[in-house]
Amino acid sequence: MQNRRLLSRRDMLRRASTGFGLTAFAGLAAEDAAKEPHFPPKIKSVIFCFMSGGVSHVDSFDPKPRLTRDAGKPMPMPVKPTMFNDVKGIMPSPWRFKNYGQCGMPVSELFPHMAARADDLCLIRSMTSTANEHAQGNFFLHTGQPFLGFPNAGAWINYGLGSENRNLPGFVVLASGGVPLGGIGMYGSGFLPAEHQASLLYPEATEPLNNIKPKEADRDQQRRLAFIRSMDQQFTARTAADAQVETAIRNYETAYRMQTAVPELMELRGESEATKKLYGMDSPNANTAAYGKQCLLARRLVERGVRFIELTCLMRPADPGQSGNPWDQHSVLREGHTEMALQVDQPIAGLITDLKARGLFEQTLIIWAGEFGRTPFAQGVNGRDHNPFGFSIWLAGGGVKRGFLYGQTDEFGYYAVEDSMTVYDLWATVLHLLGVDHERLTYRFSGRDYRLSDVHGRVIRDLLRA
Repeated sequence: MQNRRLLSRRDMLRRASTGFGLTAFAGLAAEDAAKEPHFPPKIKSVIFCFMSGGVSHVDSFDPKPRLTRDAGKPMPMPVKPTMFNDVKGIMPSPWRFKNYGQCGMPVSELFPHMAARADDLCLIRSMTSTANEHAQGNFFLHTGQPFLGFPNAGAWINYGLGSENRNLPGFVVLASGGVPLGGIGMYGSGFLPAEHQASLLYPEATEPLNNIKPKEADRDQQRRLAFIRSMDQQFTARTAADAQVETAIRNYETAYRMQTAVPELMELRGESEATKKLYGMDSPNANTAAYGKQCLLARRLVERGVRFIELTCLMRPADPGQSGNPWDQHSVLREGHTEMALQVDQPIAGLITDLKARGLFEQTLIIWAGEFGRTPFAQGVNGRDHNPFGFSIWLAGGGVKRGFLYGQTDEFGYYAVEDSMTVYDLWATVLHLLGVDHERLTYRFSGRDYRLSDVHGRVIRDLLRA
């Protein structure tokens, strides 16, 4: 008896009516990418301003007068092992704090532009992490696990909700600052289908999409490439599992459409000079201007329906050795944090202002966070070590309270002592704002149902507006 191979649905569509069925199927699959949320969402998109390296909370959003009063003294409580165990005396903040807005939120002079938007911020001063090292901390904040192989939060959101734009991926990283410590796997889809991983765009590069833009420009060459791709698809459909075939073809299709969508996205000639100035793109500081461009592109991606956008901080020219974690000041804290705050302060404040002016603020959530905070005591002479036990992040946008302070660290800023919040809680709350029940968004892998919030996460309803 001869072996017969059953026709796959793709084979059938390809062979029927000279392949027009397959063309229709591909179009319908792409247009049907968006999925229904579990309940009415408060937001449509997330912009993650990741402060790689760890911002010092006691020098930015969590003032501690006790540090000035006890400057130079040893900590009056046990000190846990630090990254370098070079523990010196209590170190006061080099920056003054003032209260801003009707809410009276305290912000240091590091962030004058963000301070002016205090009434828009939902400040969390009791964030915690389980990781005390950059790569592990980065993975933990992004995926809920401190090691490689798990899906990024953006991949989870893309998997749960799909993309609203058939020409752009649902998860985009603006990678002017490069990849943080931990590597490209931090932006991966882990065990989720590969179509949900991040697409990296390089706004400062001559070709922001150099990994998929074809060198062939004329129509005939594009036809030849399409024919080759069709032959590849036929072979893959005959030899691979259906889910793998679907993922590969979806990736090819998205990449093909991005060749047109990305140049239009990056073309800023239609933006007014006033808008560019709002974002700091006219700044004499090159890093401020570059980060401002990322923020402006984030707004343009939100306008185009992209679900999850992450921005990356650029390395400090004075310390190129800190590429990947430019907020990491184990020495010269004053110089390093001053330079980094100048890079991000005006662009992020401009992003908030512009989103509000365009009616996009209510449908967008901005997350501002590093992987951990820094110690209230000095490392060496003038730096601070890593502190995952209590630090500050903030949220702004649709669904969250404004001008609101949540949680508290002790009088030294070392431990969270009131309303302690975890990474799992953060992502459970973000998913809730997107209309997704974090306990229902699961994926079976290796015999277990995984979720972004693991088994620990809870929605922090105190942060939410009624």
